[in-house]
Amino acid sequence: MAPVNSIIKKKKVLTLFLASSLLAVTLAGCGNNEEEPIPLPTVVAVPINTPAPEATATPTEDPDSATMLNGIPIIGEREVVDGKMQSYLTGEWKDVDVAKRRPIAVMVPNNSPALPHYGLSQASIIYEAPVEGRVSRLMPIFEDFDDLNHIGPVRSSRDYYIYTALGFDAIYCNWGQADLYVGELINSDRVDNISNAIKGIDKPAAEAYGRIDRAGYSTEFRGYLFIDGLMDGVDRLGYDWNYAADHVPPFTFAADNARAEYSDDKNAVLIYPGGKTGNSSGYGIDNPYFEYNEEDYLYYRYQDGKAMIDEMNNEQYAVSNVIFQYCHGEVRDAKDYLAFGLHGEGDALIFTNGKVIEATWERATDNDPTKYYDTEGNEIVFNQGKTWICNIWLEYAEHVLYE
Repeated sequence: MAPVNSIIKKKKVLTLFLASSLLAVTLAGCGNNEEEPIPLPTVVAVPINTPAPEATATPTEDPDSATMLNGIPIIGEREVVDGKMQSYLTGEWKDVDVAKRRPIAVMVPNNSPALPHYGLSQASIIYEAPVEGRVSRLMPIFEDFDDLNHIGPVRSSRDYYIYTALGFDAIYCNWGQADLYVGELINSDRVDNISNAIKGIDKPAAEAYGRIDRAGYSTEFRGYLFIDGLMDGVDRLGYDWNYAADHVPPFTFAADNARAEYSDDKNAVLIYPGGKTGNSSGYGIDNPYFEYNEEDYLYYRYQDGKAMIDEMNNEQYAVSNVIFQYCHGEVRDAKDYLAFGLHGEGDALIFTNGKVIEATWERATDNDPTKYYDTEGNEIVFNQGKTWICNIWLEYAEHVLYE
């Protein structure tokens, strides 16, 4: 089993401040006591047992004619072929209307009393970070959500999730208080947010949210985002569904019929963002881990000693790539609200194809995506498919393990 300390060359102490400038690096948010919204009708949803979509024929690409990076054929300029285009988030072929549409980023609790989630197996990217109480909270990013009825449960924001969503040009969705460390940012013109009607939200979108009757679950874990209401809210608030004209794709993907193998790098088939024992890293309570399956090239997610399953289709969460992104963190106050530096540069571990690549990350401004590079300064080529990003608190790097 290999600890990660060897790749941490030094702590990058970033100045953390609360101003809403383009270079702001402080990031945290609301508390566990979510304030109740303006009353909404109770929504009892009919369960959706939609099977996983079957593989369909897609346009093919000859690796020999593809653009090359580090000796790997990659997706270059996107082209529309037979009404489809390769996704900026996964590299996979999607209907062109989906591939060109801005995604949504949804705040989802990840503590045990909230599970199972609904719809998260359909997310293209899942971002995970610690919150107060030293548990993690998720922000799945969806581009292909038209066939979903609802997503959730949904909870409140932290400002580091908002800054992350901005890097994907995503419409940001949350249900919770908007005062501590979040209000000024989320209400600014910089954030296209679909937020429930909670105190502190200047432009609420109550039509996007409702409660589902979940026997045995507390109120805060019964609130969901409903896709029809989301679409109505985006239209009413006048948000643009198109990517910004200067949008930069967050990842570089291997071309069709090609794989980024990284054969010279170490094997890593079990990876633990918080190790195997209890600690205060934000991952040390539920002890999540990923297990690589060499038959389908996917990393399967486990937590609390069992597979993480989507209630919608009974599928286990599985992704093609896992990123551990290290950043300096601080405790903001006596309530354990956290702040993280997500701009500048830092260290990272990239897991793909059963390998671990020692890497670095860079991000200049709020609207720039984070980019990842190997130790020689070459941009990392990811394999097509979904990606899970774990924000690792640099001060707890010693707990990260892989084998």
